[in-house]
Amino acid sequence: MSEFSGTIPPRRPLTLRDVSEAANVSEMTVSRVLRNRGDVSEGTRNRVLKVARELGYVPNKIAGALASSRVNLIAVIIPSMSNMVFPEVMTGISDVLDHTELQPVVGVTNYKPEREEAVLYQMLSWRPSGVIIAGLEHTEASKAMLAASGIPIVEIMDTDGDPIDSAVGISHRKAGKRIAQEIITAGYKRIGFLGSKMPLDHRARKRFEGFTEALAKAGLEIADSEFYSGGSALQKGREMTEAILNRNAHNPLDFLYYSNDMIGAGGLLYCQEKGIKVPHELGLAGFNGIEFLDGLSQRLATMDACRNEIGRKAAELILERIDENKPSESKTITLDPTLQIGDTLKRKKLGQT
Repeated sequence: MSEFSGTIPPRRPLTLRDVSEAANVSEMTVSRVLRNRGDVSEGTRNRVLKVARELGYVPNKIAGALASSRVNLIAVIIPSMSNMVFPEVMTGISDVLDHTELQPVVGVTNYKPEREEAVLYQMLSWRPSGVIIAGLEHTEASKAMLAASGIPIVEIMDTDGDPIDSAVGISHRKAGKRIAQEIITAGYKRIGFLGSKMPLDHRARKRFEGFTEALAKAGLEIADSEFYSGGSALQKGREMTEAILNRNAHNPLDFLYYSNDMIGAGGLLYCQEKGIKVPHELGLAGFNGIEFLDGLSQRLATMDACRNEIGRKAAELILERIDENKPSESKTITLDPTLQIGDTLKRKKLGQT
């Protein structure tokens, strides 16, 4: 595990005055626009909304005497609850916060940047004490809101990039390189990739980039690919595996790398059903280290993405940052995922390192 930290200047939340000065209108006009009330010209309304969005201003829904306070909530914004990765992250967060007055409140984005922006806007309007949000890639408006919030922000799952405040995760590029090196060392040559369409799945994209970079250094490249959209499911893995193997029947592939364990497990079940000898005729590997797959007759080669530990570390960072007796520090914590060879990747030959 590696950790980087640096002291950052204290931040304060934006106010109506900040928006009014930037838009060159009164605070009352800003209030009317944001509450969608009062007689305000269309030109003024558009200018105020544009300035508020660019600044990252979010109205405060806590009224009266509580208006300057924070509530004991931690906003946790994740792409999915059906993906088995994120419930384990939530378990880690909850285990740490259970011993405090803070409660996590979850928002789901479905991997859609515009949905993330809307969820973040609503959550920040309730003035949480901190935000834990998946990924380092966000819309410009989301980045502005996070930067202007004046509260601890922890971006999770990924450290291949520059966080707004703090980050906890793994290097997905390094993870992709590492599994590629194992596949190369085992002697596989014709390698197929199966995974989600990656424009919005940034972490899968980074693993793919690291994977192909390592192959290229060994004089290899991806022989064929199969992509899908939608949830990660066993049936999807079976269908994709059948399609890519049939397409390459004249020049068979000898390894399939899946972007996640669920479709990888579907591929393994397909191979077992068709009598394909794994890992000697065809090697397989996935990603995430999903424990319930240990019940299969062969254990899929995979890499544990440190999900529970990421959740715990993120919650601990939030607690450190809101402790008024400690200095305010931003940190990037990079965890080391564990490679699990399982039963679907050839073992290294004696004498290999």
